[in-house]
Formats: sequence, structure tokens, C-alpha cells
Amino acid sequence: MKKVPQRSCVICRTQKNKQDLLRIVKNNNDVINVDEIGKEPGRGAYICYNKECLEKAIKTKRLEKILEHKIEKETYEKIKNIIEKKIGG
Repeated sequence: MKKVPQRSCVICRTQKNKQDLLRIVKNNNDVINVDEIGKEPGRGAYICYNKECLEKAIKTKRLEKILEHKIEKETYEKIKNIIEKKIGG
């Protein structure tokens, strides 16, 4: 039986299967991207598909601290749209 990789949400610290979390990645050129596949190279941080976790991430700027780079408003909007699409609302 194959082992399923586990990751923790950087906001709520809940441990889940890797595919149940959204990866935000900072590549070598200091560009922040949303990595829906989970294969992009660079420093990654995982967040739940949960509006509350996203709101807390924006308020506390925790993703910016972890990735050591400012995240643009457009990137947060993209994350929000992906989360809404995933949870259906």
C-alpha cells in the first residue's frame, strides 16, 4: 500500500493529505504563484481549501512571512477563486 504524503496548513496547523491542501510557491525569481498541481519548484506553503484560513492568512500576513515576500492582492484573489471553486461557493 502506497503512503499518502501529509502536509500541514500554515494557518490552522491541521495536518491533511497533500492533495487536500492548496500550495502557494515562491520560485527562484521571487515570484509568488498558486501551485494547484503541487509540482512547481521553489519554497512552498500549504493552506486549506477554507475561506476562514484564507481570511486569517490575509489578516495576519502569515503566508508573506513564511515565503519572505509580499503577496499581491491579485494573488490573494486568485487563491480565493480557487478555494471557492473547490468548495462550491
